[in-house]
Amino acid sequence: MNRAAKSRATTTPYAVPKIGGESLTTLHEPPPEASAGAKRGPLRRLAGRFSVLGLIGLVIVVFWLVVAFIGPLVAPYKGGALTSTEIFGSFSAAHLLGTDYLGRDMLSRVLYGTRYTVGLALAAAVLASCIGTFFGLLAAVSGRWADEILSRLFDALISIPSKVFALVIVAAFGSSIPMLIMVAVLAYIPGAFRISRSLAVNLMTLEYVQVARARGEGLFYIARVEVLPNMIHPMLADFGLRFVFIVLLLSGLSFLGLGVQPPDADWGSLVRENIGGLAEGAPAVLMPSVAIATLTVGVNLLIDSLRRHGARR
Repeated sequence: MNRAAKSRATTTPYAVPKIGGESLTTLHEPPPEASAGAKRGPLRRLAGRFSVLGLIGLVIVVFWLVVAFIGPLVAPYKGGALTSTEIFGSFSAAHLLGTDYLGRDMLSRVLYGTRYTVGLALAAAVLASCIGTFFGLLAAVSGRWADEILSRLFDALISIPSKVFALVIVAAFGSSIPMLIMVAVLAYIPGAFRISRSLAVNLMTLEYVQVARARGEGLFYIARVEVLPNMIHPMLADFGLRFVFIVLLLSGLSFLGLGVQPPDADWGSLVRENIGGLAEGAPAVLMPSVAIATLTVGVNLLIDSLRRHGARR
């Protein structure tokens, strides 16, 4: 080989092999959208996960959760304090949401009542979803007899309307905070069971679950590692629906006088107490209703966003 040929051999770069139309050098470079996503802050990444309506729902839900924790601390008056001689007073500087049928500050009453409406519904929804998901997984991964027994038991419970069931139990055993939570949990466990069992039964037929069974994995491992993580998003959406249903159930019981008892009050109790001011359009009856409406709308907007995000994933 002459000197010119050697020079060309040493200076000419080798052709980079291509795979799928792209050179190997480009395969190791991160995609521009991935590098751009890595540079975004946590708030930008959070905004990217939700639509505009989902972000509005998230803000509303977070607002009411914060109010449930700090509401009594920032209330301008004590919840039961008589602060005015004016009954069904309108908006004013001293009483931003007016006064109720006894002259109590409605802003303070709503802030105190948030603890019961949001707190009781959240506790009952968490318990109902967790217990229903546990039994749904158990029915899906267990044998046929266990599945049949659990399914027939919860079918019997779900055949009883939730409001009728709650009215009978509360009327028979009295109204208290633990009793209200227990009634809401028992009323909505069957629905969570049916959703979780349906999801788990479908997942149990997939190939990766069959591979895990062929490896000799136990039922607890399959339920915890292979099935449960793949049903998180649908169960979160169902949890949001349970929460909304329980808020409406407890508010309905309080409106009938079977919910939270005086001197405490949740939003349903506040509507019942001030129903006499409805003809006058008093803020005392409108503000608790607006609070219930905003909470339910916010949770539904957030649920829809979570459902779409889970479907995209």
